[in-house]
Amino acid sequence: MEFDVIVVGGGPAGLATACRLRQLAIEHGQELSVCLVEKGSEIGAHILSGAVFEPDALTELFPDWKTQGAPVTTEVQSDEFHYLRGAEKSSRIPGLFIPPPVRNRGHYIISLGNLCRWLGEQAEALEVNVFPGFAASEVLYDDEGAVRGVITGDMGVDKQGQQKPEYQAGYELMGRYTVFAEGAHGHLGKQLIKRFGLRQGQDPQHYGLGIKELWTVPVEQHRPGTVVHTLGWPLGSKNSGGGFLYHFGDQYVATGLIVSLKYENPYLSPFDEFQRWKHHPIISAHLSGGERVGYGARAVNKGGYQSLPKLTFPGGLLVGCDAGFLNSAKIKGSHNALRSGRLAAESLYESLKQTDPSVQQGHDPVAYQTAIEQSPIHTEMYQSRNVEPLLARYGNLFGSALVYIDQTLFRGRMPFTLSMPKPDHQSYLRADQVEPIIYPKPDGVLSFDKLSSVFLSNTYHEEDQPSHLKLADPAIPIQINLPTWAEPAQRYCPAGVYEVIEEEGTQVFRINAQNCVHCKTCDINDPSQNIHWTTPEGGGGPNYTNM
Repeated sequence: MEFDVIVVGGGPAGLATACRLRQLAIEHGQELSVCLVEKGSEIGAHILSGAVFEPDALTELFPDWKTQGAPVTTEVQSDEFHYLRGAEKSSRIPGLFIPPPVRNRGHYIISLGNLCRWLGEQAEALEVNVFPGFAASEVLYDDEGAVRGVITGDMGVDKQGQQKPEYQAGYELMGRYTVFAEGAHGHLGKQLIKRFGLRQGQDPQHYGLGIKELWTVPVEQHRPGTVVHTLGWPLGSKNSGGGFLYHFGDQYVATGLIVSLKYENPYLSPFDEFQRWKHHPIISAHLSGGERVGYGARAVNKGGYQSLPKLTFPGGLLVGCDAGFLNSAKIKGSHNALRSGRLAAESLYESLKQTDPSVQQGHDPVAYQTAIEQSPIHTEMYQSRNVEPLLARYGNLFGSALVYIDQTLFRGRMPFTLSMPKPDHQSYLRADQVEPIIYPKPDGVLSFDKLSSVFLSNTYHEEDQPSHLKLADPAIPIQINLPTWAEPAQRYCPAGVYEVIEEEGTQVFRINAQNCVHCKTCDINDPSQNIHWTTPEGGGGPNYTNM
């Protein structure tokens, strides 16, 4: 199937790209075909974010979004920041000492999944060809090595790789340009970065694992517009990360913990740290008497400015978190995702109008790189470039004080740029160098186990299909990872996908691929880089609601 532009991913960046391309085509009376493929069963099904949202980029795309009914309605009314000094104690940080980028007045608390559903409706109204339930599994290249499009995965294949009666071959979707908007650590984006050397001279990308729950609370304790952020316990001073809690919508409270994947102790479990965190009085006071109704997890970019790759290559470009536009100082990325999609569309549209043979298939759309470098995205990414390195080097407490100086007194313009050249997966100490962490059992009221949590994510995969979690060497988990690092996949996975069990007196590494919520942590943080996350059959995975 031939189109002018293929967009891979139905998140905010991909949808903004598709919408803006069609807006421009309609404004100028041009024929322009745009196809957007999304691996989730519907637009928004795989979208997970906190989320406090800056609306400016949405206004640039749809100036009348309020009258059009965008689900952006709960404005921030109260903005709190607490340093947790243990399981019981805390100190509220005065507003004067909160760096300006972290302040949230004038922003909105939203479900990013619902915003993407609304954007999907706008895309369809603009006559974008939207195909949910189709996972882009491979990149197509032409004879010169330029990107030509993507291939969607076959459907109806059993575990042995044989075609079932309902077999349906994948589609070859070809276009003059292909936009990759898969989110953090995109399956195809990481391949393109390697193939075209896009991160040459830059730091590796760094990540955190964000784990989120959605609660409903009694009306009398619901405080719409309340934002709470925390640092400190249970992560301690060395492990960077923090918690969030937001009241919004119809008696909803969104709560979660982001844990930097640079942690050293292989016994650390981000999921269990999150369950402990909810027991702190600062958090439990908001959840008491409530009911947990949703769960999910997702890797988030933390590398920032120093990890940004070159954004373009022959035949395509990267937008949103596939590029890495999350701003660590603001703890936000959706506004940059939307803006990068708009800038990508405007840059591509200028190229698509050209009749010069040099601006045809295989052209490197470098104008997009220039547009980003001249945009607010570049400005704020540059100004926040030292936030994560300061926290990683100096810990949560002292590092946060230095971040305050950097962001408040110097406005992000200190005369140096810190680097983090070591990939996250190389941060582990050996298991014999650390103390195992014993986590309390969940109480079923505030804290829960992994399997009951995955149930709330509505995750479903057709069980009789090849596993989408591939081991480069099946022997490594037991022969290398287990004796060296106590096989941390058992703990960093927030969905219980990986287990070490005993069968007939032998230890076996089991992969429960049907539990996978597509967070990509295994692909990022396996110490041997032995696990490769690939796309399962289209439509599989979580089906998030109001997340």
